[in-house]
Amino acid sequence: MSENAMINNELVIDVASSDISIALLEDKRLVEFSKEVSNSRFLVGDIYLGRVKKILPALNAAFIDVGHDKDAFIHYLDLGANFNTLTNFVKDSMNAKQKTSGFGKIRRSSILDKEGKIQNILVQGQNIVVQIVKEPISTKGPRLTSEISLAGRNMVLIPFGNKISISQKIGETEEKKRLRNLIESILPPNYGVILRTAAEGKRAAVLDGELKMLIQRWESCCEKLTSGITAPQLLANEVSRTTAILRDILNVSFNNIYVNDSNVYNEVKEFISTILPGREKIVKHYEGNVPIFDQFGISKQIKGTFGRVVPLKKGIYLVVERTEALHVIDVNSGARNKTENDQETSALEVNLSAAEEIVHQIRLRDLGGIIIIDFIDMYTQENRQLLYEKMCTLLENDRAKHSVLPLTKFGLMQITRQRTRPEMRIKTDEICPACSGSGHVAPSILLDDQIENQLAYHKNETGMNSVTLKTHPYIAAYLKKGFPSRLTKWAIKYRCRIKLESINSFSFLEYQFFDKHGDRID
Repeated sequence: MSENAMINNELVIDVASSDISIALLEDKRLVEFSKEVSNSRFLVGDIYLGRVKKILPALNAAFIDVGHDKDAFIHYLDLGANFNTLTNFVKDSMNAKQKTSGFGKIRRSSILDKEGKIQNILVQGQNIVVQIVKEPISTKGPRLTSEISLAGRNMVLIPFGNKISISQKIGETEEKKRLRNLIESILPPNYGVILRTAAEGKRAAVLDGELKMLIQRWESCCEKLTSGITAPQLLANEVSRTTAILRDILNVSFNNIYVNDSNVYNEVKEFISTILPGREKIVKHYEGNVPIFDQFGISKQIKGTFGRVVPLKKGIYLVVERTEALHVIDVNSGARNKTENDQETSALEVNLSAAEEIVHQIRLRDLGGIIIIDFIDMYTQENRQLLYEKMCTLLENDRAKHSVLPLTKFGLMQITRQRTRPEMRIKTDEICPACSGSGHVAPSILLDDQIENQLAYHKNETGMNSVTLKTHPYIAAYLKKGFPSRLTKWAIKYRCRIKLESINSFSFLEYQFFDKHGDRID
């Protein structure tokens, strides 16, 4: 993500009973969107004690039982160089011979051979400590690694590691030397550390405090191993999706974070106080009556950007298709009146314009795996190279690992992008609330009669004297039109206070009644 402080960066968090939706805005434009189910399990970063279910010699891999419906998958190369040390540590811990206080004195075993065979390392029924690196997707179970890591804001702790690595984005040699000397002075034995870009300029007390916190998290896992647990068993949760996003992307350029739930508001505020002391004031508790995503124009952007067809300016549009194996994005020039002599210039203009939206869509939908883009054909190598360089530049700030290949002679570009969780798919088509998808609706001229009849029913049944009516903005305008308006007439007729709210995300003929406590009246 861009570190440019001139960009207005905002995070909007919508907390519902079943999920938490998180929207990242750059200058009011939705650039990233994620949804975390409240009871979701098997998130990236979770650490499990698993059991080897089946060895796959042909794939040099194994299936591991971690409690998911589908067995998790681990390849030999994902066992890690220190797997033998980890295996012995797990055995000793589960036999109550190895205590967490002695982690710095554990016996180190030989480094795992990169050319080895998994059937010589694992046996069916064996206990194994693993970490999720890719969430369950479609019919596949989680993808695992035994190279355990615990991520913090400024560093990543590697149990059983023995190296200190520093982010290449920290350019100054003196700063790298300072950080290395600092970590070497406080890092206990049998731990490695990767210093993230955020560590640049941080004081010793900040880094020391975070290191101790990460070590405590790992030692808590170790204590569970000595408690007599049996596999499969969760040893450590990754932090919530909300906190993980803040940890990875939050910087001083953020202007505001809006949250509509008091508990999450306090959680976010407390977290920010630890990573950016003094910046807690950017967290704001939203308490408006209008849904938070409607208030910030996010609902409309979601409807307009997650569809199969994505319109751009000047008639250009994208078609985004998903198959089991890959994603395909087709660039269409639309109705553009260009002369034959100007065809190459027109194609370049369309492709460069489409490239920006394509990168936006990739980030927004979190597309992963293989992505094939069918650009408008261009005949000069210079223009094809220009488009390739443009795509590489636009993807520079993408936090997911990716690779971009130059255009083929057929105008196709291939991108591979790391996929760690299911693609963000949102159904933008709506079932008509008036006809329930049958294709037939009651006459629209009778809509106000329907609303009045329901109002009368609620008034007679409950005797309520205050109600909130939520409708599409067009219907709201219709009900308030004239003097006295229909709304005023109803209020007088039924001796009931009626508060009218316009909801942009409602379909045209949709309306709902709510009581004075904000509960929906069915």
